[in-house]
Amino acid sequence: MDPTPLPKWLLLLLQLPTRPASVRMKTWRRLQQLGSVAIKNSVYVLPNTAQAREDFEWLKTEIRGANGQASIMTADALTADEDEEIRTAFLKQRAGEYDAVRAGAESVLRALKTRPAGAARLAGARALRSGRDALARIDAMELIPADARTKAVGSLERLEARLAPEAERTPTMPATTATRTETFHGRTWVTRPRPGVDRMSSAWLIQRFIDPKARFAFADEPPADDRKGVAFDMFGVAFGHQGDRCTFEVLCDRFGIKDPAVRRLAMIVHDVDLKDERYGPAEATIVARMVEGLRATYADDRELLAHGVAMFAALYESLGSKAPARKRHSGKR
Repeated sequence: MDPTPLPKWLLLLLQLPTRPASVRMKTWRRLQQLGSVAIKNSVYVLPNTAQAREDFEWLKTEIRGANGQASIMTADALTADEDEEIRTAFLKQRAGEYDAVRAGAESVLRALKTRPAGAARLAGARALRSGRDALARIDAMELIPADARTKAVGSLERLEARLAPEAERTPTMPATTATRTETFHGRTWVTRPRPGVDRMSSAWLIQRFIDPKARFAFADEPPADDRKGVAFDMFGVAFGHQGDRCTFEVLCDRFGIKDPAVRRLAMIVHDVDLKDERYGPAEATIVARMVEGLRATYADDRELLAHGVAMFAALYESLGSKAPARKRHSGKR
Protein backbone atom coordinates (compact mmCIF):
# COMPACT_ATOMS: atom_id res chain seq x y z
CA MET A 1 0.00 0.00 0.00
CA ASP A 2 1.43 3.37 -1.03
CA PRO A 3 2.19 5.83 1.79
CA THR A 4 -0.12 8.79 2.15
CA PRO A 5 1.28 11.66 0.03
CA LEU A 6 2.38 14.78 1.85
CA PRO A 7 0.25 17.92 1.47
CA LYS A 8 1.45 20.06 -1.42
CA TRP A 9 1.55 23.42 0.30
CA LEU A 10 3.04 24.95 3.44
CA LEU A 11 1.15 27.89 4.95
CA LEU A 12 2.39 30.65 7.23
CA LEU A 13 -0.36 32.48 9.08
CA LEU A 14 0.86 35.64 10.75
CA GLN A 15 -0.25 38.68 12.67
CA LEU A 16 2.28 41.48 13.07
CA PRO A 17 2.36 44.26 15.66
CA THR A 18 1.41 47.68 14.33
CA ARG A 19 4.58 49.18 15.78
CA PRO A 20 7.39 49.46 15.09
CA ALA A 21 6.80 49.68 11.35
CA SER A 22 10.29 48.27 10.73
CA VAL A 23 9.10 44.83 11.88
CA ARG A 24 6.38 44.76 9.22
CA MET A 25 8.78 45.93 6.52
CA LYS A 26 11.47 43.40 7.51
CA THR A 27 8.93 40.55 7.51
CA TRP A 28 7.55 41.60 4.14
CA ARG A 29 11.06 41.68 2.66
CA ARG A 30 11.85 38.25 4.06
CA LEU A 31 8.64 36.80 2.61
CA GLN A 32 9.62 38.23 -0.76
CA GLN A 33 13.14 36.82 -0.50
CA LEU A 34 11.73 33.38 0.27
CA GLY A 35 9.54 33.56 -2.84
CA SER A 36 6.30 33.03 -0.93
CA VAL A 37 2.91 33.93 -2.40
CA ALA A 38 0.11 35.67 -0.49
CA ILE A 39 -3.16 33.77 -0.96
CA LYS A 40 -5.18 35.73 1.61
CA ASN A 41 -4.56 38.56 4.02
CA SER A 42 -1.76 37.44 6.35
CA VAL A 43 -1.54 33.95 4.81
CA TYR A 44 1.55 33.08 2.78
CA VAL A 45 2.31 29.84 0.97
CA LEU A 46 5.36 27.90 -0.26
CA PRO A 47 5.63 24.42 -1.80
CA ASN A 48 5.85 21.90 1.04
CA THR A 49 9.59 21.11 1.12
CA ALA A 50 12.08 20.68 3.94
CA GLN A 51 13.80 23.94 2.97
CA ALA A 52 10.49 25.83 2.95
CA ARG A 53 9.63 24.55 6.41
CA GLU A 54 13.04 25.63 7.71
CA ASP A 55 12.58 29.07 6.14
CA PHE A 56 9.13 29.51 7.65
CA GLU A 57 10.27 28.20 11.05
CA TRP A 58 13.03 30.82 11.24
CA LEU A 59 10.61 33.54 10.17
CA LYS A 60 8.04 32.37 12.71
CA THR A 61 10.67 32.64 15.45
CA GLU A 62 11.57 36.17 14.33
CA ILE A 63 7.90 37.24 14.23
CA ARG A 64 7.19 35.88 17.71
CA GLY A 65 10.37 37.51 18.97
CA ALA A 66 8.95 40.85 17.76
CA ASN A 67 5.71 40.27 19.74
CA GLY A 68 3.80 39.08 16.69
CA GLN A 69 1.91 35.84 16.14
CA ALA A 70 2.72 33.14 13.56
CA SER A 71 1.64 29.57 12.87
CA ILE A 72 2.69 27.04 10.24
CA MET A 73 0.47 24.35 8.74
CA THR A 74 0.35 22.08 5.71
CA ALA A 75 -2.58 21.85 3.33
CA ASP A 76 -3.82 20.73 -0.05
CA ALA A 77 -6.04 22.93 -2.16
CA LEU A 78 -9.73 22.08 -1.87
CA THR A 79 -10.12 21.58 -5.62
CA ALA A 80 -7.89 20.98 -8.63
CA ASP A 81 -8.76 24.47 -9.88
CA GLU A 82 -7.59 26.07 -6.62
CA ASP A 83 -4.40 24.02 -6.72
CA GLU A 84 -3.67 25.23 -10.25
CA GLU A 85 -4.45 28.79 -9.22
CA ILE A 86 -1.76 28.65 -6.52
CA ARG A 87 0.74 27.09 -8.94
CA THR A 88 -0.02 29.79 -11.50
CA ALA A 89 0.53 32.50 -8.89
CA PHE A 90 3.98 31.06 -8.10
CA LEU A 91 4.97 30.83 -11.75
CA LYS A 92 3.77 34.38 -12.40
CA GLN A 93 5.76 35.72 -9.45
CA ARG A 94 8.91 33.83 -10.47
CA ALA A 95 8.51 35.03 -14.06
CA GLY A 96 8.31 38.62 -12.83
CA GLU A 97 11.56 38.18 -10.90
CA TYR A 98 13.35 36.69 -13.90
CA ASP A 99 11.94 39.48 -16.09
CA ALA A 100 13.40 42.05 -13.70
CA VAL A 101 16.84 40.42 -14.05
CA ARG A 102 16.50 40.43 -17.84
CA ALA A 103 15.29 44.05 -17.93
CA GLY A 104 18.22 45.21 -15.81
CA ALA A 105 20.74 43.51 -18.08
CA GLU A 106 19.07 44.80 -21.25
CA SER A 107 19.03 48.35 -19.89
CA VAL A 108 22.78 48.27 -19.32
CA LEU A 109 23.36 46.69 -22.74
CA ARG A 110 21.57 49.64 -24.32
CA ALA A 111 23.58 52.10 -22.22
CA LEU A 112 26.84 50.56 -23.38
CA LYS A 113 26.12 51.93 -26.85
CA THR A 114 25.52 55.53 -25.80
CA ARG A 115 27.36 56.33 -22.56
CA PRO A 116 31.13 56.84 -22.13
CA ALA A 117 32.90 53.50 -22.20
CA GLY A 118 34.44 53.68 -18.74
CA ALA A 119 31.27 54.62 -16.86
CA ALA A 120 29.12 52.23 -18.89
CA ARG A 121 31.44 49.30 -18.33
CA LEU A 122 31.62 49.97 -14.59
CA ALA A 123 27.81 49.99 -14.44
CA GLY A 124 27.74 46.86 -16.57
CA ALA A 125 30.05 44.97 -14.23
CA ARG A 126 27.88 45.90 -11.24
CA ALA A 127 24.70 44.90 -13.11
CA LEU A 128 26.21 41.58 -14.18
CA ARG A 129 27.24 40.72 -10.61
CA SER A 130 23.84 41.74 -9.26
CA GLY A 131 22.03 39.81 -11.99
CA ARG A 132 24.01 36.64 -11.32
CA ASP A 133 23.27 36.86 -7.61
CA ALA A 134 19.55 37.37 -8.28
CA LEU A 135 19.50 34.47 -10.73
CA ALA A 136 21.10 32.13 -8.17
CA ARG A 137 18.55 33.19 -5.55
CA ILE A 138 15.56 32.54 -7.84
CA ASP A 139 17.00 29.27 -9.15
CA ALA A 140 17.10 27.94 -5.59
CA MET A 141 13.29 28.17 -5.39
CA GLU A 142 10.64 25.70 -6.49
CA LEU A 143 8.34 26.05 -9.54
CA ILE A 144 10.58 27.74 -12.12
CA PRO A 145 9.10 29.11 -15.41
CA ALA A 146 11.47 27.86 -18.10
CA ASP A 147 10.83 30.57 -20.71
CA ALA A 148 11.34 33.49 -18.36
CA ARG A 149 14.53 31.98 -16.97
CA THR A 150 15.94 31.29 -20.42
CA LYS A 151 15.41 34.91 -21.44
CA ALA A 152 17.06 36.21 -18.25
CA VAL A 153 20.07 33.93 -18.69
CA GLY A 154 20.38 35.00 -22.33
CA SER A 155 20.47 38.68 -21.40
CA LEU A 156 23.12 38.10 -18.72
CA GLU A 157 25.21 36.07 -21.15
CA ARG A 158 25.04 38.86 -23.74
CA LEU A 159 26.07 41.38 -21.11
CA GLU A 160 28.96 39.16 -20.00
CA ALA A 161 30.10 38.77 -23.62
CA ARG A 162 29.96 42.55 -24.15
CA LEU A 163 32.10 43.16 -21.07
CA ALA A 164 34.57 40.30 -21.70
CA PRO A 165 37.08 42.17 -23.90
CA GLU A 166 37.50 44.90 -21.28
CA ALA A 167 37.73 42.41 -18.44
CA GLU A 168 40.50 40.56 -20.23
CA ARG A 169 42.51 43.78 -20.49
CA THR A 170 42.15 44.61 -16.79
CA PRO A 171 45.51 43.93 -15.08
CA THR A 172 43.89 42.82 -11.79
CA MET A 173 41.79 40.16 -13.53
CA PRO A 174 43.98 37.38 -15.00
CA ALA A 175 42.79 36.19 -18.40
CA THR A 176 42.46 32.47 -17.73
CA THR A 177 41.73 30.19 -14.82
CA ALA A 178 44.81 28.08 -15.68
CA THR A 179 47.11 31.08 -15.23
CA ARG A 180 45.51 31.92 -11.91
CA THR A 181 45.77 28.44 -10.42
CA GLU A 182 49.38 28.06 -11.51
CA THR A 183 50.27 31.42 -9.97
CA PHE A 184 48.68 30.53 -6.63
CA HIS A 185 49.69 26.88 -6.37
CA GLY A 186 51.18 25.69 -3.07
CA ARG A 187 51.27 29.13 -1.48
CA THR A 188 51.05 30.35 2.10
CA TRP A 189 47.89 32.43 2.57
CA VAL A 190 48.05 35.01 5.34
CA THR A 191 45.11 36.54 7.18
CA ARG A 192 44.29 38.22 10.48
CA PRO A 193 44.12 36.29 13.78
CA ARG A 194 40.83 35.03 15.25
CA PRO A 195 39.15 34.10 11.95
CA GLY A 196 35.44 34.78 11.57
CA VAL A 197 32.89 33.85 8.94
CA ASP A 198 34.60 35.55 5.96
CA ARG A 199 38.07 34.17 6.74
CA MET A 200 36.80 30.66 7.51
CA SER A 201 34.75 30.45 4.34
CA SER A 202 37.49 32.06 2.22
CA ALA A 203 40.07 29.57 3.52
CA TRP A 204 37.74 26.72 2.56
CA LEU A 205 37.19 28.28 -0.89
CA ILE A 206 40.94 28.66 -1.43
CA GLN A 207 41.64 25.02 -0.56
CA ARG A 208 38.67 23.67 -2.51
CA PHE A 209 38.87 25.68 -5.74
CA ILE A 210 42.09 27.72 -5.91
CA ASP A 211 45.05 26.14 -4.11
CA PRO A 212 44.48 22.57 -2.82
CA LYS A 213 47.90 22.60 -1.11
CA ALA A 214 47.37 25.99 0.54
CA ARG A 215 48.93 26.64 3.93
CA PHE A 216 47.54 29.30 6.26
CA ALA A 217 49.27 31.74 8.58
CA PHE A 218 48.16 34.65 10.75
CA ALA A 219 49.57 38.17 11.03
CA ASP A 220 48.38 41.63 12.00
CA GLU A 221 49.73 43.16 8.78
CA PRO A 222 49.96 41.82 5.19
CA PRO A 223 53.33 40.37 4.11
CA ALA A 224 55.68 43.00 2.68
CA ASP A 225 56.59 40.64 -0.17
CA ASP A 226 54.09 38.49 -2.09
CA ARG A 227 56.67 35.70 -2.14
CA LYS A 228 56.30 35.45 1.64
CA GLY A 229 52.56 34.92 1.50
CA VAL A 230 49.29 35.83 -0.21
CA ALA A 231 47.21 38.13 1.98
CA PHE A 232 43.43 37.71 2.17
CA ASP A 233 40.71 39.42 4.18
CA MET A 234 43.13 42.11 5.35
CA PHE A 235 42.86 45.85 4.91
CA GLY A 236 43.95 47.21 1.55
CA VAL A 237 44.84 43.89 -0.13
CA ALA A 238 43.63 42.56 -3.49
CA PHE A 239 41.81 39.61 -1.92
CA GLY A 240 39.88 41.58 0.66
CA HIS A 241 36.65 43.53 0.88
CA GLN A 242 35.92 45.47 -2.31
CA GLY A 243 33.08 47.98 -2.19
CA ASP A 244 29.96 46.14 -1.00
CA ARG A 245 31.49 42.67 -1.45
CA CYS A 246 33.08 40.53 1.22
CA THR A 247 36.34 38.64 0.65
CA PHE A 248 34.54 35.40 -0.23
CA GLU A 249 32.63 37.18 -3.02
CA VAL A 250 35.80 38.87 -4.30
CA LEU A 251 37.59 35.52 -4.50
CA CYS A 252 34.65 34.01 -6.39
CA ASP A 253 34.74 36.85 -8.92
CA ARG A 254 38.52 36.99 -9.31
CA PHE A 255 38.86 33.24 -9.88
CA GLY A 256 35.69 32.80 -11.93
CA ILE A 257 34.04 30.32 -9.55
CA LYS A 258 30.47 29.83 -10.76
CA ASP A 259 29.46 26.69 -8.87
CA PRO A 260 25.75 27.17 -7.86
CA ALA A 261 26.35 25.90 -4.32
CA VAL A 262 29.27 28.32 -3.94
CA ARG A 263 27.04 31.18 -5.10
CA ARG A 264 24.54 30.18 -2.41
CA LEU A 265 27.36 30.13 0.13
CA ALA A 266 28.39 33.60 -1.01
CA MET A 267 24.93 34.92 -0.13
CA ILE A 268 25.16 33.39 3.35
CA VAL A 269 28.67 34.71 4.02
CA HIS A 270 27.77 38.18 2.68
CA ASP A 271 24.75 38.55 4.99
CA VAL A 272 26.56 37.24 8.06
CA ASP A 273 29.75 39.22 7.48
CA LEU A 274 28.28 42.54 6.30
CA LYS A 275 25.03 42.27 8.30
CA ASP A 276 23.01 44.05 5.62
CA GLU A 277 20.40 41.31 4.99
CA ARG A 278 20.85 41.74 1.23
CA TYR A 279 19.91 38.14 0.39
CA GLY A 280 18.21 36.82 3.51
CA PRO A 281 19.24 33.13 3.21
CA ALA A 282 17.64 30.94 5.84
CA GLU A 283 21.00 29.50 6.83
CA ALA A 284 22.57 32.86 7.74
CA THR A 285 21.38 32.96 11.34
CA ILE A 286 22.53 29.46 12.26
CA VAL A 287 25.86 29.89 10.42
CA ALA A 288 26.49 33.08 12.39
CA ARG A 289 25.80 31.25 15.64
CA MET A 290 28.03 28.32 14.70
CA VAL A 291 30.90 30.66 13.84
CA GLU A 292 30.57 32.41 17.19
CA GLY A 293 30.41 29.02 18.90
CA LEU A 294 33.64 27.94 17.23
CA ARG A 295 35.34 31.18 18.21
CA ALA A 296 34.27 30.65 21.82
CA THR A 297 35.40 27.01 21.80
CA TYR A 298 38.87 27.18 20.23
CA ALA A 299 41.56 29.52 21.53
CA ASP A 300 44.17 28.38 18.99
CA ASP A 301 43.73 30.18 15.66
CA ARG A 302 44.91 27.24 13.55
CA GLU A 303 42.51 24.88 15.27
CA LEU A 304 39.72 27.44 14.97
CA LEU A 305 40.34 27.88 11.24
CA ALA A 306 40.52 24.12 10.65
CA HIS A 307 37.12 23.58 12.25
CA GLY A 308 35.68 26.54 10.38
CA VAL A 309 36.92 25.11 7.06
CA ALA A 310 35.37 21.74 7.95
CA MET A 311 32.06 23.43 8.73
CA PHE A 312 31.94 25.20 5.37
CA ALA A 313 32.95 22.00 3.57
CA ALA A 314 29.95 20.26 5.12
CA LEU A 315 27.66 23.19 4.33
CA TYR A 316 28.83 23.17 0.71
CA GLU A 317 28.08 19.46 0.40
CA SER A 318 24.59 19.95 1.84
CA LEU A 319 23.85 22.76 -0.62
CA GLY A 320 25.34 20.81 -3.51
CA SER A 321 23.12 17.81 -2.75
CA LYS A 322 20.12 19.99 -3.60
CA ALA A 323 21.50 20.93 -7.01
CA PRO A 324 19.43 18.43 -9.07
CA ALA A 325 16.20 19.83 -7.65
CA ARG A 326 17.25 23.36 -8.62
CA LYS A 327 17.71 22.34 -12.21
CA ARG A 328 14.00 21.80 -12.72
CA HIS A 329 13.18 24.85 -14.79
CA SER A 330 9.79 23.75 -15.96
CA GLY A 331 6.59 24.82 -14.30
CA LYS A 332 5.13 21.36 -14.83
CA ARG A 333 5.69 18.36 -12.59
